[in-house]
Amino acid sequence: MEKKTAYIYDESSFWHDTGNGALFIPSGGFVEPDSYVESPASKRRVNNLLERCGMMKQLEVITPRPATRKEIEYYHTEEYINRIKALSDGFGGDAGDGYTPFGKGSYEIALLSAGAAITGVEAVMEERVKNAYVMSRPAGHHAEADCGRGFCIFNNVVVAAEYAKQIYGLNRIMILDWDVHHGNGTENAFYNDPSTLFISLHQEYNFPQDRGFAEHIGEGEGLGFNINIPLPPGTSNEGYIHAFERVIIPVANEFKPELIIVSAGQDSSIYDPLSRMMVNSEGFRQMTDLVKGIADRHCNGRIVICHEGGYSTAYVPFCTLAIIESLSGLNSGVEDPFRIFHTNMLPIHRLMDHQKAYVDNVVELISPYWNLD
Repeated sequence: MEKKTAYIYDESSFWHDTGNGALFIPSGGFVEPDSYVESPASKRRVNNLLERCGMMKQLEVITPRPATRKEIEYYHTEEYINRIKALSDGFGGDAGDGYTPFGKGSYEIALLSAGAAITGVEAVMEERVKNAYVMSRPAGHHAEADCGRGFCIFNNVVVAAEYAKQIYGLNRIMILDWDVHHGNGTENAFYNDPSTLFISLHQEYNFPQDRGFAEHIGEGEGLGFNINIPLPPGTSNEGYIHAFERVIIPVANEFKPELIIVSAGQDSSIYDPLSRMMVNSEGFRQMTDLVKGIADRHCNGRIVICHEGGYSTAYVPFCTLAIIESLSGLNSGVEDPFRIFHTNMLPIHRLMDHQKAYVDNVVELISPYWNLD
């Protein structure tokens, strides 16, 4: 019997409470109370769409286990973990940067989010499924060892990658981060580590504004194993695919990963309120297809995709559905209902010369370390 794609989630993740605010700032003064952009809505609507179209029944739905304290300490400091737990046991607080609010009980939910990523690794490494999509919330890729940032409390993909190394003895893990914001926490974790190839595709100067420069290529033994591909506002499907073809695929083919973990933020979508990119659902499908090709060549198809950002409650579900369709090889029969508007009005399928120049700059910087011919 052919192995299925896993879909890993727990209802608790939708109960992580970020409180009231507007976009990404607290309410107050002349800022009328609203919901933060990081709310349960876009993630819960992914589940709703999967149920509504019948896809959920065709996936291997797995309930995750929480990460243990020891597993979180693969990356995070004891002091930081204690602080998050103390705030969570009280009335909540902020994880560190003023933009990562959480409520009572979110410590346990954050453990479950990291544990969901670990559960995905366990499922694919033990060949119970062919690949996995992890609905992880809170997200993780901004979280530093001793500080939460950008709605992220514990760094789910870092914890999962370290778990894969320690439990399954892996020596080459590729982490691809296509969230529109730079994965600063993940970069920090592996900046000196040649066993982890970290590649981040993101909008330049977005968040954090001082991170994700193409010149940041690792240090020491990790030199060349950290690759940032900052892209200019307005980059669409074609710009992202060009980065894959020119940088990501040739580097991955040389690295030969034993496992691929993706930080999947659907916030580079054309309708996202926190970015200025123009990727549509088909672009996310194409990127997933290309990742699958790498995984099929080098690691027996082992892919764990962890949900990160994505703040258009209307559009994130359709982008995520396209990713899951690609992962599973299933066709939901659902067409992107927004496609007619952006396909006919915007240059979704045009590669601009200035976008190529950004990728060419990355090629020049990393060519001493990788064969990109």
